[in-house]
Amino acid sequence: MEGFFQALAAGLLIGAVYGLMCVGLGLIFGVMRVINFAHGDFMMLGMYAAFYLFTAAGVQTLFGNTVGPFVAILLAGPVLAVFGYFVHRTLISHVSGTRTASLEGEGHYAQLILTLGIALILQNGGLIVFGSVLASIRTPLSSSAWELGPFFDMSIFLNKARSIDMIVSLVVMTLLSLLITRTRIGKSLRAAADNPTAATYMGIDVDRAHRTAFALGCGITAIAGGLLATNYPFHPFVGLEYVIVMYAGVVLGGMGSIIGAFWGGMTIGLVQQMSTLILPTQLQNAAIFAVFLLIIFFRPQGFFGRMVERT
Repeated sequence: MEGFFQALAAGLLIGAVYGLMCVGLGLIFGVMRVINFAHGDFMMLGMYAAFYLFTAAGVQTLFGNTVGPFVAILLAGPVLAVFGYFVHRTLISHVSGTRTASLEGEGHYAQLILTLGIALILQNGGLIVFGSVLASIRTPLSSSAWELGPFFDMSIFLNKARSIDMIVSLVVMTLLSLLITRTRIGKSLRAAADNPTAATYMGIDVDRAHRTAFALGCGITAIAGGLLATNYPFHPFVGLEYVIVMYAGVVLGGMGSIIGAFWGGMTIGLVQQMSTLILPTQLQNAAIFAVFLLIIFFRPQGFFGRMVERT
């Protein structure tokens, strides 16, 4: 029982970060309907941005080794948001938004090839710039834990770094939800997602809404990547390891649902950690996709998705 509750706690902690990671991709797909193969590599850039902000930009000196990593991680979000805005404006905007009407397959073929090309450029460019040596954002909290209990002769240990990661993820998710539901920007994003043509007639700049969504998605995923980097080492090709998990979380939560993407990522984290009770670590991903296929078999629209009635 102690092992069960320990795995459950670990799954909740890492699942919150996975959820935030999936939300970034879910926001881009929900608003733009673009399958972004490069999203994992934007997360990789977020990891390196947090790493260099912490080690080379003076954050470590100003805030110390305990608080400094999390300050650098939060700063990496806006950095990648600006970069994502630039990438969309210069590249992705040409094959998405209002320009897709003149493209074959409504631009989806061009979007796939373009985002795949961006992914390859970011991966190999990262290898040239950052090198192949593993990096990590180490904090003393990564190797210490809080003890809960004992309860009935059982104690649960919560890694301090992962616990703070979860808190940051929940705060960022809450702020994003407020942005989407309570602000004028959020209304424009929802309008552009629901009906781009009608949104255009109502005076909403759909292309600008798409750029904003892409920037927000990149920034949020960069923060999630930085949080992961406090516990896991990373390299320029780390995005490949997580992009499939991101898509699984988005589909599991329901296509187009931000809340669903978060709970999809949370489910993946829980399954990943709980599977270690009965399976070797090497089969964690197999367990994730076995549960994914099982859930999709019984609920193909995902947790928060809606069935589309065909007539």
